Amino acid sequence: MESAAILKSLYDAWLKAATEVLAQTAGTKQGMQPQLERFFGLLVQALETGDPAWLDSIVYLWVWSQTDSDLSDSRIAVVEALQELMQVTMRVVREHLDDSQAIRVMETLLPYWLHMLEYAANQEMRAQLDHTTSELERVQRELERLDKSKSDFISVAAHELKTPLTLIEGYAAMLRETLSTAAPEVLAQVSPLVDGIFKGNARIREIVDDLIDVSLIDNDMLKLAFQPLWLGQIFRSLADDLASALQERNLTLKINRFPGSNRLIFGDVERLQQVFRNLLTNAIKYTPDGGRITIDGRLLPGFIEVTVSDTGIGIAPEYQSVIFDKFGRIGDPQTHSSGKIRFKGGGPGLGLAIAKGIVEAHGGSIWVESPGYDEETCPGSIFHVLLPLREEQPEDGKAPLFAKLAAYIRKGEQKGGLK
Repeated sequence: MESAAILKSLYDAWLKAATEVLAQTAGTKQGMQPQLERFFGLLVQALETGDPAWLDSIVYLWVWSQTDSDLSDSRIAVVEALQELMQVTMRVVREHLDDSQAIRVMETLLPYWLHMLEYAANQEMRAQLDHTTSELERVQRELERLDKSKSDFISVAAHELKTPLTLIEGYAAMLRETLSTAAPEVLAQVSPLVDGIFKGNARIREIVDDLIDVSLIDNDMLKLAFQPLWLGQIFRSLADDLASALQERNLTLKINRFPGSNRLIFGDVERLQQVFRNLLTNAIKYTPDGGRITIDGRLLPGFIEVTVSDTGIGIAPEYQSVIFDKFGRIGDPQTHSSGKIRFKGGGPGLGLAIAKGIVEAHGGSIWVESPGYDEETCPGSIFHVLLPLREEQPEDGKAPLFAKLAAYIRKGEQKGGLK
């Protein structure tokens, strides 16, 4: 009580000194004074009652009245202001009181200042956290908007490209038909050019089809046609299709028979062929000439796991999740050679993203393991595909349930919990 009375007697001197320290312009001084008057009154009230919580309201108001720019540019502005006020108060006390009175008043005030500083620091931390959370949410919304815009553009562009591709293919076919009656020397000269048009058109169509698939996956519009299938049959069919590419690169493809490879299950045959074709093509591109590619697998409770391993250059740990993103790729695209099967051949970076989308649409999971990237030692990579063991036509809505279980099994495998 005595300290409160003494402090009241110093009101005019304190207000003048505090205003001079905290305000720099006349307009600011005028706006600052009511806040300082209220602060001083609450400080006296706290001293009279012995309860520092009286000061919480003014500190809370100062912290939460800051704008977003204040929070970004000066995160501890209120704490600094309180420190300035504390120094002003101590200076006024020393200047107007004798030493013994000044010491008693300062000792009495110290716990109240500590309470205010701690409370202000906590509130500013909360305010900054709220501000940061709000900014992250805003950035996330913006990224989602941009991603949707990109997906919409891809979808529109892909569909728009189909029309001119069809025209090119049609006119090329007409040109080839016309050449059938041409002189042999003309036919020998022009036929390779027409063949080049067909090959180029087919390659562009493949890319367009991939873009459409990505758009379908992004918009959850990928539809699966479930029918009976044997995974072993898919592997053998792909081996035949890729035989020339394997021979050109002097690569060996080994298909192991494993429990479940010749078991009748239900899935979308064409889409699963697309998945394993993309994985095998990927293995061909990143395995040096003379290397080995192996398809193997095993049965798990409710699932079939297929692995596609290679003796290629491997994948660095930081890229092992990125490669499944749209347009995800490793290294500088400017240094990649062109061609679908050439070593480190280029591409749009859609194959693994599409494979991931198709596998997850089946209720499965896909991931990669690799010791790392090294073009000298070639540590290789192993792609895992986990597919539900469906032995009957699935009901609508079951895929998400399988997907959750597949994610659980994958997590257990990566931790070494499943054998």
